[in-house]
Amino acid sequence: MPKYVILGWVILFVFFSCKKEDIIMTPFQATKYSINGEANYQARGLDILPEIRVSFNAPVQLFSSSDAVKLVGDNKIIDIEIVSGDQDSTLIIKPLQGLEYLTQYDFIIDNRLESKNGQKIESIVESQFTTRLDSTHKFPTIPDQVLLDSVQRKTFTYFWDFAHPASGMIRERNTSGDLVTSGGSGFGIMSIIVGIERNFITRQAGLERIIKISDFLKNKADRFHGVFPHWMNGITGETIPFSTRDNGGDLVETSYLILGLLCASEYFDRNDPQELALKVTINEIWEQVEWNWYTKGTENVLFWHWSPTFHWDLNLRIQGWNESLITYILAAASPTFPISKEVYDIGWARNGGMKNGKSFYDIVLPLGHDFGGPLFFSQYTFLGIDPRNLRDQYANYWEQVVNHSAINHAYCTANPKNYYGYSSSCWGLTASDNNTGYSAHSPTNDRGVISPTAALSSMPFTPVESMDALHHFYYILGDKIWKEYGFIDAFNLHNIWFANSYLAIDQGPIIIMIENHRTGLLWNYTMKNKDIQAGLEKLGFTY
Repeated sequence: MPKYVILGWVILFVFFSCKKEDIIMTPFQATKYSINGEANYQARGLDILPEIRVSFNAPVQLFSSSDAVKLVGDNKIIDIEIVSGDQDSTLIIKPLQGLEYLTQYDFIIDNRLESKNGQKIESIVESQFTTRLDSTHKFPTIPDQVLLDSVQRKTFTYFWDFAHPASGMIRERNTSGDLVTSGGSGFGIMSIIVGIERNFITRQAGLERIIKISDFLKNKADRFHGVFPHWMNGITGETIPFSTRDNGGDLVETSYLILGLLCASEYFDRNDPQELALKVTINEIWEQVEWNWYTKGTENVLFWHWSPTFHWDLNLRIQGWNESLITYILAAASPTFPISKEVYDIGWARNGGMKNGKSFYDIVLPLGHDFGGPLFFSQYTFLGIDPRNLRDQYANYWEQVVNHSAINHAYCTANPKNYYGYSSSCWGLTASDNNTGYSAHSPTNDRGVISPTAALSSMPFTPVESMDALHHFYYILGDKIWKEYGFIDAFNLHNIWFANSYLAIDQGPIIIMIENHRTGLLWNYTMKNKDIQAGLEKLGFTY
């Protein structure tokens, strides 16, 4: 008998003599995954008819895939088509119908999948993807001026319809109950002025509301050396602590409130008993703020907080560059408790230490953090202070606010972190809610969250880019983010999250800055105030 025949019989004898478990087999497993041709287990912004391919190291028993392969979205199992390729070693999976736009889907292959030799898959295959945004218009196209009217009108309702009924003060957010905010109420006062000018309400109705607010501030609200707390009860005026040791005066929030009151004092300029009485009340509130006391009496810097129980424990110096320039302007402008220019130069400007001067995306940033920080830095002061011709020894402030906004836009357009949804028309990083809490978003603190207030409140500074954003927010995203009080606080298209919140300090700048872009209304009245003019001149500003 030939040797090769004998060898063959020996091999067969050994094979059939072995127990099945003694035979070592390569585990059945997936070797390659792709969706729409790319290997990405966390794909974003896919077409609504994606194709998923999974390759294996052995031919697949196709009938086992009907139970083992699942595509799930919105807690529903999606009907799919499964075919094999590459000599049955690849599964090709497609949905039978188009998926929902802007939805997260989970793709799973579980251990019921078998190879043709009967092996079950060793490792489960799991991936996740989201579908793209529906780019069709959600609302009919209207002229831009009509759109701006609509945005201002709907945003105004937050400050008018949702104001606290007892005091007229503005609630911190749409879930705040009796908790009202001093700074947001300053924004609300300025929003009421816009509402009057846009004929959303009558002048008399607006006057009565601001009288209600100012009487509450004068007669009920807690004050700490004339300074209001960040939060208070809208019925009693008692302080609601902002944090454990922040249960006293907040100088920065007070400055936003005073800014709104001084603007109102200039706006209501008729020889009318109610308007004249309002001016007297506002002047009393203004003159009782002890700005210089918040230098701890002797230091050449303003401090943000003082508490009757924790005193200066927070020890937060107000130093530039950020949203607090208005605090120093008003502190210098005070006719009763002013600070010196030395406090501004040493404390705020840090003797020039707040300068930047570097370029980002070929745009020079005069002041502040690299990339500019969150956009509210360049918005809150300039709700009332007109930056168009504003200069001092440290900066041209029009250049500062325009370039800061342009850098923020350029960053979102470049999108270095590859967040889905960022574009030249979907931009704007600032402080807002996010899908994990709250943060001051910026190019150096980018979490994939776009806050509509950021781009819309930059309207005077980047009018083309801001209008592009408004078109995108309203027409493309409007079914998701255009709600009861205008645009929601924030959204994250990468993780498909939309806020259900509105914040006073984010809604206010939208209506105010759109109006400043259109007519300069709040700038014109604020800059008429003689005390503010004197404060600017004292600090060395030209305007």
